[in-house]
Amino acid sequence: MKIVFFNFLKKFKVLAIIFLLAIVASSCNKQLDINSTRQANEAGHWSTYEDARAGLIGFYGLFRAAVADDNGHWLWGELRNGDFKSVTRPDLKAIIDGNLKASYPVIQTITNWRRFYAVINACNLFIERANGCLKDKRYTESYYKLDIAQARAIRSFAYFYMVRIWGDVPLITTSNDGGNFDALPRTNQDVVLSFARQELVEAAQNLPYLYSGNDPDQLFPSNYYGGTQDQWLNTPINKLAAYALLAHIAAWQGKYIDVEVYTSFIVNNFDKSNLSLVDIDGLVSPNGLFLAGNGNYNQLIGFNFIKGNGETTSSGHIEQLTLANTTLYPMSKQLPDIYVPKETISQLFPLSNGNDTRFGLDNQYTPPLNYTTYFENYNAEIPVFKKIRIVNGGSSTGNFAVYNSSIVFTRLEEIKLLYAEALAVLGQQDQAAEQLNSIRNNRGINSISPGPNVDIVDEVFAERRRELMGEGWRWYDLVRYNKIKRNNAAFNELLDKGGIYWPIAQDVINRNPKIVQNAYWQ
Repeated sequence: MKIVFFNFLKKFKVLAIIFLLAIVASSCNKQLDINSTRQANEAGHWSTYEDARAGLIGFYGLFRAAVADDNGHWLWGELRNGDFKSVTRPDLKAIIDGNLKASYPVIQTITNWRRFYAVINACNLFIERANGCLKDKRYTESYYKLDIAQARAIRSFAYFYMVRIWGDVPLITTSNDGGNFDALPRTNQDVVLSFARQELVEAAQNLPYLYSGNDPDQLFPSNYYGGTQDQWLNTPINKLAAYALLAHIAAWQGKYIDVEVYTSFIVNNFDKSNLSLVDIDGLVSPNGLFLAGNGNYNQLIGFNFIKGNGETTSSGHIEQLTLANTTLYPMSKQLPDIYVPKETISQLFPLSNGNDTRFGLDNQYTPPLNYTTYFENYNAEIPVFKKIRIVNGGSSTGNFAVYNSSIVFTRLEEIKLLYAEALAVLGQQDQAAEQLNSIRNNRGINSISPGPNVDIVDEVFAERRRELMGEGWRWYDLVRYNKIKRNNAAFNELLDKGGIYWPIAQDVINRNPKIVQNAYWQ
C-alpha cells in the first residue's frame, strides 16, 4: 500500500494490523459480550480520525497477506492443470496434477480459509464501528461514506475469492457472527455471490474514479488522508475496480449479459481512472506495471509491496517460484521451482501468430530479431519465466532473493479480454473480435476475423492464456471455458461433481462440526 498516508503507515502499520488482529481474535471469543478487566473496551478504539485510518489500513493489509502468504494467489489460480511444471518440488507437482489432498504442509495451509475470515471480520468491525470516529471533526461524513464503501467492497472481494476456491462458504456479515465462527454452516455459493454483488453495486455509487481527484460535487475528500492523486496509485478499490469485481462474479456464474454490461462500462470509462493499455515494455519492464509506486495507474486491482515502505519480501511473489540464475540475470538460485516447458511455449507463441513481442521471431530484420520478453534460457532444458521480474525494488538482477512486484488481480487488458469473452458467448462475434484484436495488435499479433473456421471463444481464451500467464488466472479460465464448451469429458466430471473446488482443511472441519468436506474430496 502507498500514499503520503504511508508516512503514517511506515511507522504505524504493524500496530494497526496488531490492533485489528487483536479485535478479530477477541470477536472470536464466545464470551464477547463480557467486558474484559485487562484491556480497554473495544469501542474506545473507534473514536478518532487515526482509528479509522488504522482500520482501513488493516483490512487492506489482511487481504494482501491472505493472498500473498504461501504464494497462495498462484498456487490456487495458476498451477492446477496449468502451463507451469515443477522442477523438483513434489508439493507443487501435487497441485499441478490436481492431487489436492496430498499431505504437504503448504497444501494443508492454503486449504484453510481462516485467513480470509480475518479480512471479513476486520471489514465487519469497520462497518459497525467506524461511525464512532465521526466524533472527531476531522473525520467527515465524506470520509465515512467512502471508507464504508471500501470495506463493503473488500468484504465482497474476499467472498468472491473464497467461492472460486471452495464453493459454498459460511456467510458472515457481522462481527457477532464472528464470535460464533466455528459454529456456522456453509452457505450456498449463489447466496454468497448474490450478497457480494448487491454490496458491490451499492458500494460503487460511493467510490470515486480516482482518490484525491477533482470532484466538483464534493462527494469525496479532496486530499484523502493527506495523499495526492498520484500517491494513491491503484491501492484502494475505486469505482472501476468495483465494476471489475462485479463482472467477474457474473462470469463465474455464467451470467454473460451482466458481464457485458459491467465490462463495457469499464471500457467506456477507463480514462476517468487514468487507465490505459500498456505496451510490452510497460508490461514487463522492472519499472513497469508490476512495480508499485512508479506512477503507473494500470493495476486496476492490485496489492503492492513498496521498498520505500520496508515491504521488500522474499515470499508472496511469483518470482520466488519462477526466477533462477541465467547468463543475462545472475542469481544465487540455480533452478526455478516452476517453469513452462519449451513445447508449451512453442505451442502458445507460434511463428504463425506474427511478431508476438512477448515471445517470438520478427522477420522484418536481418538477422531476425528474437523477442524473449517472457522467457530466457530458452535453449536450455529449463527455460526461466521472467515476465514478472522485480528484484530488490525494481532491479532486473541481484543475488538477494527479495522482491517488490505487486500481486495484480486485474488490469485493463484482462477486462477487455473478459469483455470479448462475454460478447463472443452472446453471439456478438464482430464486436468480440474488435476487443480481442485490440490486445493482439498491442502485442504484435495479426488481427483475426470471425468466420466459419474461427471460434472466437477459443481465440479469446487462447489470448488470455498468453497475456495473463503468471498472473493467477489459468485455473479459473479453464473452469469458465469448460462451463461454456462442455466438450471435455474429464473436466465435465470435475464440474458436475464439484472437483473444480479445493478441499477444506481438516483443521477447519475439526473446529466446526457443521462444516462438511466438499463431496469430491470426501
